[in-house]
Order: sequence, then C-alpha cells, then structure tokens
Amino acid sequence: MNMGMPGLPPPKPIPLKERSALVFIERAQIDVKDGAFVAIDAEGNRTHIPIGGIACLMLEPGARISHAAISLASQAGTLITWVGEGGVRLYSAGQPGGARSDKLLWQAQLASDPVSRLRIVRQMYAIRYEEDAPGKRSIDQLRGIEGARVRNSYKLLARQHGVVWKRRKYNPKDWDSSDIPNRCLSAATACLHGLTEAAVLAAGYAPAIGFLHTGKPLSFVYDIADLYKIKTVVPEAFRIAALAQKGKLDMTPERAVRLACRDQFRKTVLLKRIIPRIEDVLSAGGLPVPDPAPEALGPAFEDEEKTGDDGHRR
Repeated sequence: MNMGMPGLPPPKPIPLKERSALVFIERAQIDVKDGAFVAIDAEGNRTHIPIGGIACLMLEPGARISHAAISLASQAGTLITWVGEGGVRLYSAGQPGGARSDKLLWQAQLASDPVSRLRIVRQMYAIRYEEDAPGKRSIDQLRGIEGARVRNSYKLLARQHGVVWKRRKYNPKDWDSSDIPNRCLSAATACLHGLTEAAVLAAGYAPAIGFLHTGKPLSFVYDIADLYKIKTVVPEAFRIAALAQKGKLDMTPERAVRLACRDQFRKTVLLKRIIPRIEDVLSAGGLPVPDPAPEALGPAFEDEEKTGDDGHRR
C-alpha cells in the first residue's frame, strides 16, 4: 500500500551513507498527514520528519505511532526502535533489512568456524586499536584484554574532563539510580547501537550473530559499534558529564548527549564508513560467500530496480 502522496509511486530506500543518523521522539503522536511523516505534540503542532532521509527513528516513552507511519517507514527502509528512558533498554525494533540470505548464510558460516571467527576477532582488535592483536591468544583472552583497555579509557577520559568516576555501572530498571557519568555513557552507547543496528540490517546481516560478543540479540551490533565507540561517543559522554557535574547544562544530560552524538556522527561521516567496515571485518574470516544451492529456484517474478543497500527490502 502506498502511504505517500496520492498519484506518486511508493518511496524507495536510499543508501545509508546518504542519510542523516538518528531522530529521537518522545511524548508525541506519529502519523502520516497529507502524505508527510509527522510528529504531533499535545498542542497539535506538527513537526515534519524526512523519514526516508534518516537511518533510525528511536521512540521513547510517550510516543505513539500509527499503522500508516510504520508502513511508510518500512517502504523507506528506515529502522524504528522502541526504547526506554534515555534511549536505553530496547523493547522492540522494526526490521527493514534482512533481504539477503547469502549474506546471512555467510555470516553464520563464519561465526560457526572457529578459525574464521578468531581471524575476525583479531581483525576487529586491529581496527579498534590500530595495532595487531597479541599472538597466540584465544577469543576469551582477547575479550579480557579489550575489556581492560576500555576500562582504562574510561579512567583516562574521566581524568581529562575532570569527571568524578568510580566504575561502569547502571541499572536499566532504575535509570535515576545511576550517577551522571554512567547515564551519559548509557545514552551515548544507545545512540551508537541504534545507528549500528540500522547499518547491520541495511547491509543484509543478522544483529544476533556476533563474533566477540555472543548470546545477545544485538551481539554483532555490539561488535561493530565497539570499533567506533571509544573514538566517537564515549569522549562526548564524558564531556557532557563534566558540564552536568558543574551545573553548566540547560537541558537534561541525556538530551545533551544525544545532540552531541548526532553532531559527532555527522562530523565523522560515520554512516558512510560502517557498511564498508562490516564487509572488511567479515572478509578477514577467509571464507567465500556461499553459492546458491543447485536446486535453488529464482524469484517467481522479476524484482523491481534495486535501490538502497543490499539488506533493504523492496
């Protein structure tokens, strides 16, 4: 069904690299009015959202969305996620990707092969730290090394920005019980995870099939997000936490973090970099993309001209 303007063809996805990053919406009704995707506040004011031009729409408490709006976002290939306060605790996600079984099979094959999986983990380590991973280390050992380096990065950034820092800890069931630095970090990583999940799906891969991270619905999202986390959103989280602790913010720390992350994504052109990096990481496994099975049948009807990225459904 075409939920756009009458007489016009349905919207088609555009590549992720040509989109803006994230839009957060809370306490608003999201609908399609006069062919436009809009957020309507309690006073009836409309804010137009270019749904096909963003990577991910994150709905916070108080947001409601209509069937027409979901349909239009799906046609545009835009990921929608329902999240808790501050953008953390993911409840559900619409899935605009997943259209390439060959890529899903390749990812599963790489994750199932111990040698390939270790190669990929070592490649991610090299990308993240710009040096080769220590030799003769298992995945568990590399995970421990990376964890120690991340904790050290937190301490260094806290010292650099003058933030009172104890350790990484927050309770998703009681958001306000966390201290400001932890709330800022949680909000920042939630922004990055939302953007990365949109990229993983757009590229045609499964968020749950990870290599360093395993056993979580977003394991592969965490793998890819960690390649950028320390150099993008984490410094912004500590910078905002420092301002909050000094009473120099005119908004909540979480909102300030989201705005800072949005600017950081634009500054670092992250959307243009994530999908090519995903391909680089998986290619390090050394296995080819599997050929279709000999008995596989092609589509009954010719597909329309492809737009967007490999994982976008048409």
